[in-house]
Amino acid sequence: MALSSGPIGRPNPRRTELVLCVAAVALVAVAGLGMSAATGGGDGDSLQWALGVFAVLTVLAHLAVRIFASKADPVLLPCVVLLNGLGLVIIDRLDRAEAANAVALGKPVPSSDAAHQLIWTAAGIVLFAAVLAVIRNHGQPAKYAYTCGLAGIVLLLIPAVLPSRFSEVNGGKSWIMFHGFSIQPGEFAKVLLLIFVAGFLVANRDLFGTAGKRFLGYTLPRLRDLGPLLLVTFVSVLVLVYEKNLGFSLLVFGTVLAMVYVATRRASWLLIGIGMFAIGAVVAYHLFAHVRVRVQVWEDPFATYYTNGYQIAQGLFGLGTGGLLGAGLGGGRPQEVPFAKTDFIISTIGEELGLIGLSAVIVVFAIITMRGFTAALTTRDSFGKLLGGGLAFSLGWQLFVVVGGVTKLIPLTGLTTPFMSYGGSSLLANYVIVALLIRISHDARSEAAPAPPPVAPIAEAMTEHIRQSTPPRRVK
Repeated sequence: MALSSGPIGRPNPRRTELVLCVAAVALVAVAGLGMSAATGGGDGDSLQWALGVFAVLTVLAHLAVRIFASKADPVLLPCVVLLNGLGLVIIDRLDRAEAANAVALGKPVPSSDAAHQLIWTAAGIVLFAAVLAVIRNHGQPAKYAYTCGLAGIVLLLIPAVLPSRFSEVNGGKSWIMFHGFSIQPGEFAKVLLLIFVAGFLVANRDLFGTAGKRFLGYTLPRLRDLGPLLLVTFVSVLVLVYEKNLGFSLLVFGTVLAMVYVATRRASWLLIGIGMFAIGAVVAYHLFAHVRVRVQVWEDPFATYYTNGYQIAQGLFGLGTGGLLGAGLGGGRPQEVPFAKTDFIISTIGEELGLIGLSAVIVVFAIITMRGFTAALTTRDSFGKLLGGGLAFSLGWQLFVVVGGVTKLIPLTGLTTPFMSYGGSSLLANYVIVALLIRISHDARSEAAPAPPPVAPIAEAMTEHIRQSTPPRRVK
């Protein structure tokens, strides 16, 4: 009987990605139609048109991955599509509440933020495809690491030097605004700074463990070796503190610290970083009034319920109202929370989808973070490991800071939820991050693995005739 063997078939990652994207769009459509029915409907055609546009954009993003990164992780894009789509549905739900309030008060109905967010989604997917098309190897940005660091600092400095009427929103100078157009350059500076940190650590990683002086059993690098990293990090954090953008300061500092730990594998750097953070927090508390206000609100938001504590208190009321199962999309009153579309969209999710729905959203973010770390660990070069790890950590760290602030676990920072909160700058920058993670994943999976030795068919295998010897005679 002849036997035949062949390589075990593996599922096509792009086919898997397409199926998951279809499932994500279907879930978004169900959520959108259910929300529309709960809020009274009346605009079925516009909702169906918006869902159709979102489906087309999803297909375009999938085609971009299929063309430029055919071996990439098939789970990253569907998770992003699901979060982006649910964010659009929730923003649309809050738009309807604002429109109803405006009609009841006899005021003009404000423009739809959901429509604007859909436009930003289209721009984000175009940028996503452009990054995949231009960066054909994840090691390319390493050649421009120092240029990226300089560009990141310049982007952070621009709002600081602009007059307040062109840069200040709600007391924070972190915007560039001209004639109705606004952009937050810090979102893009974050990506550029992570590229610089990854490139710098790769070039100087050995100096962190071998050069320098011994102190309390640890080897500290020389100041001239550590200077560029400290300078960029210090200037970035200082500018963000001056601009009253504490969330970005915490995000940049935490991500850089995590990348240094990954590069050196030394717990001493974590202790040094935590010590620096503690000293900086104490100094900022005594120097800046807005930092003291954030801490006081965190300690007891109900003590200043009618002033500074109103936002966090309303957010906690919304989470408590949602309970385990939530009030359902369109069934709660999340519009009572200030900035429900941006800083406190997590509160809206918790109120209308409940603890189960909020936990599901957090799990999706965890999947993106874990898949990003997997791609970083799988690639063979140090730059890819550090850049992928830093980008993945930044997404997970940002979500932790946002959820921690909304639930009063940590002081409120003002960061937005990636892919879900209203805002074009955040959406564009996060699509760039996902594009880089997909590029790293594709390159890691494309690296040739050692092929198993060929197995000869049985018909062609060498044979040998063995004659059995006569068994020994038993002695009675």
